Amino acid sequence: MTDVFGDLVGQDEAVDTLRRAAASAAALLRAPVTAPAGGHDDLDAFAEEHDGDQGPAPVDPGAGMTHAWIFTGPPGSGRSVAARAFAAALECVHGTGCGSCPGCHTTLTGTHADVRLVVPEGLSIGVNEMRALVLRAASAPSGGRWQIVIIEDADRLTEAAGNALLKAIEEPPPRTVFLLCAPSTHPDDISVTIRSRCRVVPLRQPPPTAVAEVLVRRDGIAPDVAEWAAAAAQGHVGRARRLARDPEARQRRDAVLAVPRRLTGVGAAFDAASALIEAAEAEAAASVAEIDEAERSALQTALGAGGTGRGAAGAMRGAAGQLKDLEKRQKSRATRAQRDALDRALVDLAGFYRDALVMALRAPVAPVHTDTASLAGAGAQKWDAEGSLRRLEAVLECRAAIEANVKPRIAVEAMMLALWRG
Repeated sequence: MTDVFGDLVGQDEAVDTLRRAAASAAALLRAPVTAPAGGHDDLDAFAEEHDGDQGPAPVDPGAGMTHAWIFTGPPGSGRSVAARAFAAALECVHGTGCGSCPGCHTTLTGTHADVRLVVPEGLSIGVNEMRALVLRAASAPSGGRWQIVIIEDADRLTEAAGNALLKAIEEPPPRTVFLLCAPSTHPDDISVTIRSRCRVVPLRQPPPTAVAEVLVRRDGIAPDVAEWAAAAAQGHVGRARRLARDPEARQRRDAVLAVPRRLTGVGAAFDAASALIEAAEAEAAASVAEIDEAERSALQTALGAGGTGRGAAGAMRGAAGQLKDLEKRQKSRATRAQRDALDRALVDLAGFYRDALVMALRAPVAPVHTDTASLAGAGAQKWDAEGSLRRLEAVLECRAAIEANVKPRIAVEAMMLALWRG
């Protein structure tokens, strides 16, 4: 069995840093004194002082253990995978991330009592959720090792939630570790004050060859299918797996890549925009329908729905506010799912115009979408390099506009018109 870092594809430098930090953390726990709570500078000094069992203290300043980390990188680079793997290594009973002990196993499966994972379902992470999380994280670890908080998509923290997290990072409990995942350390993604108190682990987009190798080794996918999916997903491991195993995902991709052929006029551009939006809405609705129904049923049952007792009717009348709050959370989750589905489609479309640009420039670079290379080549001859670049920029501008909360339909319609006009 591979260790906990086995699924972190193409990130050798980051894995090396995390391994050494986990070893340093294990040395802290073996030391005869209690680790200080005075911030990461004191913790780093303590790690260097008590790291004798691991050999010479590393010169690399990123090798020691600290209480707050930020994992950055493009989508699909494995930010959350790296955070979970590091958490497992910290909870490993051997301190190495062996992948087989109870600490590693329960952390990777999401059942470890001292590891809390925050995955935002809506558009943002609110202050109430963060305050509750920080309060729980202040308790001592039940297993005697580390209390760990993993926040996926930390760039979705509201300002108030970020302030609540900052206070915890500034004055951390002795055995609490915060692991944040964000696209970058730009102030738009993570506040400067939080960034200044964390150690950054940068991840890169893994090469398609590494992604294909993982699909073959771990998922048993045929090598030719794995190579195609890895290239089409542009290094995104999760998306490559979906493309290789899910026929519906491949059908949605085919529909997106047919868009350039459909842009024959203004009406066709608006039709293509509507089709893209409706496909994203349908995909999002299908992805959240089951969990929405389960949540609503569980809440109604907890509130006494179907009961015949004396207070059952009154309890249900008083439950309207809770049901409304649930509907609000579910609506936010559906909006997030729709935007994620739409963004996946835009990434595919950007890859097509990138291929056209590469062919127009005659660059010795392999295409992203090998199955539409002939169509991209025809577009390159028709549009030339400048026209291909303008179309690629239109897709990227659409992604940025949606991220800035422009209504998706408006952003996509503007993009389709720009693609048609060139």
